[in-house]
Amino acid sequence: MLIDTHCHLDLSWFDEDRDEVIQRAEEVGIRAIVDPSIDLEGAERVLALSDAHPEVYAAVGVHPNDCQECNEGTWSRMREMARRPRVVAIGEIGLDYYRDMTPREIQRRVLEAQLAVAAELGLPVILHNRESEEDLLALLRSWVEGGGVPDPPGVWHAFNLSMEWASEIHELGFFLGLGGVVTFKNARQVHEMVRELPLEWVVLETDAPFLTPHPHRGERNEPAYMALTAEAISRLKEVSVEEVASATTANALRLFRKLQQRQ
Repeated sequence: MLIDTHCHLDLSWFDEDRDEVIQRAEEVGIRAIVDPSIDLEGAERVLALSDAHPEVYAAVGVHPNDCQECNEGTWSRMREMARRPRVVAIGEIGLDYYRDMTPREIQRRVLEAQLAVAAELGLPVILHNRESEEDLLALLRSWVEGGGVPDPPGVWHAFNLSMEWASEIHELGFFLGLGGVVTFKNARQVHEMVRELPLEWVVLETDAPFLTPHPHRGERNEPAYMALTAEAISRLKEVSVEEVASATTANALRLFRKLQQRQ
């Protein structure tokens, strides 16, 4: 049994065959899929999708590249959405200094507001990072040390940094999301990090339709391909695929407590 902790099934890439994609995922042992929104319009799609498919769960959040217009009305609407029974997290939220589509000061302010909503509602967060890890970790440390946050507090999505960074992030209680990059032949630094990374710190994800694993690079990603990531981790760590699946599924169930109700 596997759980895809990060997949954008609501996006238009899946409009032609969404039901078939979900069926293929079930056939290879994917028992739950968490779909994080990138804005509140997308959150409406995610909520509708989770209501229609028992395998799909929702996360509600505003991505740092889409947060320029956020205001108090945004947080009020987010709170209302996040109280829905199939919402398991606040996300996808974070910082993005690579695309830099939103001024960094606004990104940080919006992230702090969404972290506050997560703490208020007792929901973990799904974190986005691109070239912003120092600021992101500082904000997370302040949030966690301030108290009153969920336990565990969330997951650092698409983690591809060093083992040193992994240790600092895990010390704050966060899980680390691993996806298709683990299968890339040229991702040597990621391979070295994964060899050292304890499975107890890891959850699996696809980030579909993005970050498609080898040998499907260049194609649209989908949840069924997550099995390839589990196999790659098993080879790197010299453990069985079953051990990878068991550990990462247990971690996902601990992270997203509402998923336990379906298992």
